Amino acid sequence: MKFYESKDIRNVALFGHGGSGKTILAEAMAYKTKLVDRMGKVEDKSTISDFDSEEQARGMSISMSLIPVEYKNKKINILDTPGYFDFVGEQHSAIRVADAAIIVVDASGGVEVGTEKAWEMIQNKGIPAIIVVNKCDRENVNFDETLESLQGFFGDKAQPFVIPVNEGIGFNEVCDVITGKAYKYDKGNATEGSVSGDIESKIEEIKENMMDPIASADEDLMEKYLEEGLLTDEEISKGAKTAVATGDLVPVFAISANGNVGIDKVMDAIVNLLPSPIEGTDNCDPAEATTAFIFKTISDPYVGKISLFKVINGTAVSTMELTNIDKDKKEKINHIYTMAGKKQIEVEKIATGDIGAFSKLTDSVTNNTLVDGGKEIEIEKINFPKANIFMAISPKSKGDEDKLGTGLGKIREEDPTVYLERNVETSQNLIYGVGEMQIDIVANKLKTRFGVEVELDTPIIPYRETIKGRSDAEGKHKKQSGGSGQFGVVNMRFEPTGDPSVEFEFVDEVVGGTVPRQFIPAVEKGMRRAIQSGVLAGYPLVGLRATLYDGKYHPVDSDEMSFITAASLAYKEGIPQAKPVLLEPIYKLTITVPDRYMGDIMGDMSKKRGRIMGMEPVGNRQVISAEAPLSELFKYATELRSMTQARGSFEMSFERYEEVPAAFSEDIIAKAKAKKEEKK
Repeated sequence: MKFYESKDIRNVALFGHGGSGKTILAEAMAYKTKLVDRMGKVEDKSTISDFDSEEQARGMSISMSLIPVEYKNKKINILDTPGYFDFVGEQHSAIRVADAAIIVVDASGGVEVGTEKAWEMIQNKGIPAIIVVNKCDRENVNFDETLESLQGFFGDKAQPFVIPVNEGIGFNEVCDVITGKAYKYDKGNATEGSVSGDIESKIEEIKENMMDPIASADEDLMEKYLEEGLLTDEEISKGAKTAVATGDLVPVFAISANGNVGIDKVMDAIVNLLPSPIEGTDNCDPAEATTAFIFKTISDPYVGKISLFKVINGTAVSTMELTNIDKDKKEKINHIYTMAGKKQIEVEKIATGDIGAFSKLTDSVTNNTLVDGGKEIEIEKINFPKANIFMAISPKSKGDEDKLGTGLGKIREEDPTVYLERNVETSQNLIYGVGEMQIDIVANKLKTRFGVEVELDTPIIPYRETIKGRSDAEGKHKKQSGGSGQFGVVNMRFEPTGDPSVEFEFVDEVVGGTVPRQFIPAVEKGMRRAIQSGVLAGYPLVGLRATLYDGKYHPVDSDEMSFITAASLAYKEGIPQAKPVLLEPIYKLTITVPDRYMGDIMGDMSKKRGRIMGMEPVGNRQVISAEAPLSELFKYATELRSMTQARGSFEMSFERYEEVPAAFSEDIIAKAKAKKEEKK
């Protein structure tokens, strides 16, 4: 692949609802430009984008892939992203380096949740976009209804540039609205023709509708439009790029990616309407020192680590030494590639704004910046979504713990939304992710790539115990076995601190030396050991104030161990009399949903023993503050997605411990005791 200057590069991310046809559109563009000599199909597991075995097995994209195509002396870097919401991190990676976006819409589906989410992401990034209405060759497709759906969501800025002439089964002809010409396709090749009277009147009406958003982006055009009430075809074409760049216009194109109908029109729009990197939001500058931003890592089992990067400034050359300014480490660059799916195409250099790949970097990972000369530079990082679902993960074979850790480390390099955490209290490894399918796929990758079979389970809930009443108890330890014995007596008072976040308070009220000074720390030590196991179900005891007010000792037989044991005996006697109760972790949730789902969310929270703490409108959404027990929240990511058709999102964090209602407490205690019996 030849060297392209910045002005001749387009970085375009494909977004859209799952199943809308992003991958097959990328495939059609690769086929149109002869990057591949045979057009693959998702169902045949033969597309250039979906090369991972998991993607092929499931018939869906899981990772973002890069497909560079050459068209009309321009290089188009296509970033094909997954539509399924578990893999939203891949979309965040793609949009970070894209200078424009294509939203792919299913002609029979219109605006779907994935469309809405894509548009929200595009608006937040501030990049221009076009809409591709795919699958116009399906039965019962009505383009006018689809367009109505689009304009209902996007407003008048969504204007058709290419419309179908004969949508439905046999679709093979489109009309270019601005030129008024028809194009009939045979095996991807177009023959120009004229349009019928009905189509002609239709495109005149469309052109009138698009004049207002086009004129709005250009003062000169607006002045003429206000004076004369119309624009020429040349003025529409000229003003369209400005209007697209400002977001006043979102052109719509009718196509069939499977049938290779209208693909060239989409690519013409990419070249003519969408910006180059030096016109994009990254402020790319060829005159500055070389700066490369790593936005994606691929852990290839055969060739090792591959780092996808965008050149923000300067030119990346294969003989450079760059400094990772995030880790203050040097990286020797021996090879530069462009990636076509999984295929590496070696190049000597790539220009400002272009996208390439380094292989086998030693220390650099996603979100790292490499610079020539170590100059400090501020580069916007990828803000990955927070993981909001977690499960316990363990290897099926003992001894595979190290392989599990290594494998998850490699997978995290590829997908930073996944991570592993060790819960010391429950002795479980917890895997965090965005959704259940994502975690299931991670488990499969561990098996196929790293040879580790794992089990996924609901995490153990870290309950606590505390007391609500007061009690007094004596702990007496006396042991005589020939020679020196052991003797210690403590009199203790137990009461709640009133704050479960305070684990333990020890109070010394001994007077008169009934317990010598040197043994009082042993009493506290014994208590701290004892509270690690509560009397109800064996969970740690918190919120306890233990007061030592009296005791006895023997001048010969008393020692530290005697008083440690005596404290433990006092605990076992006194705590059951102090009204012990079980506590559960309560989590704070911040739930963001469209207004229409408020009732469902509130009703569901009530079923989960949750409480709504407050609501705040933000645009057409509500941000709900709530609290609920952790035991009710393990599947909440999936449940919220179901309740809101994936339009809702949430974050959660630990808030405090609260008493478990009696009806639930009895069951938890019974299960804990049964588990203890099993281990005996």
